[in-house]
Amino acid sequence: MKNHIDYRTSLAAGIVILAALSYAYAWSGFYNIGADVPHSPLTYRFLTMARERSVERHAKDINVPNLEDPSLILKGAGQYAAMCTGCHLAPGMHDSEIRAGLYPQPPNLSQQHLDPREAFWTIKHGIKMSAMPAWGTTHDDMTIWSMVAFLQKLPAMTPEQYKDIVAKAPPDEDMDMGSDKSDMHDNMGH
Repeated sequence: MKNHIDYRTSLAAGIVILAALSYAYAWSGFYNIGADVPHSPLTYRFLTMARERSVERHAKDINVPNLEDPSLILKGAGQYAAMCTGCHLAPGMHDSEIRAGLYPQPPNLSQQHLDPREAFWTIKHGIKMSAMPAWGTTHDDMTIWSMVAFLQKLPAMTPEQYKDIVAKAPPDEDMDMGSDKSDMHDNMGH
């Protein structure tokens, strides 16, 4: 019994010491957080795992609407072209000026199939400490779902098909850019 208690005490003390050393290292400023210097492989794997598991957990109970509605897909094409291609590219794009300086590199969504619930959650809430904004602060859920609907079709598109659908997308002034939220925000004196 005494060995069992000693083991728990030693483990707890070790965790406290490790946490204190980690905090001291972070506080010292020695860790380079510059986006042009990659994380160590261990740090990168840990942060990737934490991000993937968090998104998966928070998105698991989201109800997905019908993403096959052509008008929803068309609206999403315009949204994607206006807000996403600089980081996530489009068919035929290989890089962009902003993407080259981002770390970690955003996924090339023209080459990836995404879980709709996870895509919705990520677009709506963003990702901390990355360049992924929380579009839910300025866009309603149906606008975000339109982007998700479009993302389901994007990987199968050729550059010509992408240009064609974007050309047919509603103009920005016809898109719901969360005007109700901004009006409410303005009415609250912010």
